[in-house]
Amino acid sequence: MSAGPEVTLVRHGQTEWSKSGQHTGRTDLALTDAGVVEARATGRILEGTTFDLVLTSPRQRARVTAELAGLPNPVVDDDLQEWDYGDLEGLTTAQIREQYPDWTIWTGPWPGGETPEQVGARADRAIARCLQEPPGAKIAVVAHGHFLRVFGARWLGASVEAGKGLTLSTAAICRLGWEHDWRTLRTWNYTPAGLEP
Repeated sequence: MSAGPEVTLVRHGQTEWSKSGQHTGRTDLALTDAGVVEARATGRILEGTTFDLVLTSPRQRARVTAELAGLPNPVVDDDLQEWDYGDLEGLTTAQIREQYPDWTIWTGPWPGGETPEQVGARADRAIARCLQEPPGAKIAVVAHGHFLRVFGARWLGASVEAGKGLTLSTAAICRLGWEHDWRTLRTWNYTPAGLEP
């Protein structure tokens, strides 16, 4: 028996801004046609897994991904929102670096947005919510690229900045589990690329 619940992370499918590399925090974008295909393909990968709890970000790109992937009765959790990029919303990294050379989301600055500590606190609350479920319970969390990278890092007890080493593609699946009493990454950034709708 697992020492705790098993968590499957799902990043939402493609949007116009994820395609163009624009930072998308609180802007509520729809999935592209390709994003719809990705979400359905993700559902085929998850088919046959029964989830005891499904949590989703309030943003439509996450909620629709959960629906298209066939994840039942999702519960909206505001803590699962993407990093709030503040004044940098909608900009690409190249555009941001015109004003802030060498900028990364991990090192900042974050004018008008969230700090890593604030995003980490939200991830910690989401993890704590998952850990309230019994050992062996299966939980799906549908959210966003930077936030889920932070979630993965914090699941391991690492710093928020450790998320920079956890690449995450659109519609990717990650499985978090246990070995003995410590939390582990079982699968990271598994994508449905190549699957036909």
